[in-house]
Amino acid sequence: MYRGIQQEEVVKILSRQCLMGAWGLVFAMLGGPILPSHAEDGVTPKRIVIGQSAAFSGPASELGTEMRSGALAYFEDINKQGGVHGRRIALTAIDDGYEPERAAANTRKLIKDGAFLLFGYVGTPTSNASKPIFTEAQVPFVGPFTGAESLRSPVNRYVFNVRASYYAETDKIVEQLVNLGLTKIAVFYQNDDYGRAGLAGVERAVKKRNLGISVMGTVERNTIDVAAAVKAIAPTEPQAVVMISAYKSCAAFIREMKKAKSNPQFINVSFVGSRALANELGETGRGVGITQVVPFPWNVGMPVVKEYQRLFSAFSGKSEFSFTSLEGFIAAKVLVEGLRRTGPNLTRERFIATMENFSFDTGGFAVSYTPDDHSGSHFVELTVITKEGKFLR
Repeated sequence: MYRGIQQEEVVKILSRQCLMGAWGLVFAMLGGPILPSHAEDGVTPKRIVIGQSAAFSGPASELGTEMRSGALAYFEDINKQGGVHGRRIALTAIDDGYEPERAAANTRKLIKDGAFLLFGYVGTPTSNASKPIFTEAQVPFVGPFTGAESLRSPVNRYVFNVRASYYAETDKIVEQLVNLGLTKIAVFYQNDDYGRAGLAGVERAVKKRNLGISVMGTVERNTIDVAAAVKAIAPTEPQAVVMISAYKSCAAFIREMKKAKSNPQFINVSFVGSRALANELGETGRGVGITQVVPFPWNVGMPVVKEYQRLFSAFSGKSEFSFTSLEGFIAAKVLVEGLRRTGPNLTRERFIATMENFSFDTGGFAVSYTPDDHSGSHFVELTVITKEGKFLR
């Protein structure tokens, strides 16, 4: 789809090296990075290897592809400039099809093969399945494409989120609906960790406003079998449906609800994949709401968006901008800044220490961490799909 992107990028990692004594002196004299006596996995004098497991096939593939392409657009530009302290970023990206078991296996492989850290995972169930593995291995996990509370509270010292949480998104949704006088709220959710994480956010938000959820319907991950959910929700005539699933199942649900003569306000959390959802729905998508956790990708008045458009167009040869590829771009920018601030003597522990005292304006979009808060950002705004499949704020 994009230049320089393959379905699976396999990076052979050099074995651990011990650069001591005279070798360290040679590097110092040449102005190169001074490595610790025992070089960290994935770190060589010329390269930093990072690993990613995401969906590059199946019904959620556009999410993984866009997240990766946005990140690669930034990494490529950094590499052209000589990398970070002389080391180029090498991304090993492996397909998990948005399935937890495959993500867990990929995580084990990436760590075993020597990735310095993990980056840009896509999804709550896949990230949750990987969490005990990277935690035990003490490998940083940066910028996952999920707002799940399980990656935020309690704080896991190896997880550094960039995007706002599903709690923040669903609170914004319910606040907007209530302000519009829409209080009969249904929930359509994916029957897995992701869907339940979003559902918990909606429950929390309606309780805060002394309301309840009127009715719920579910869909299984990586399917579009929405008949039971439509049968449960449509007859109750909700005023709004909060949707917590991926783009294909959400599109199928909206189409079937309208066939059933039910047309509430449909509103999704950001993970749905905004551009993919708009493409799936066509004209049917008019008026569908989506919360966003990154800036508007067409707002070139914001420096980070202007930079993203320039580098993404150069990288892909196209101008097909999206919220998801912008999120990948911003997450990559945060990661690179963390590596840069850690310095040439790069280890995982030094990187974690740097990130836990980190505040960074990416260009109008701020990200910060403390030892007690690895949330990154709390930015949320609402968008609506137009008849032409574009977006309004």
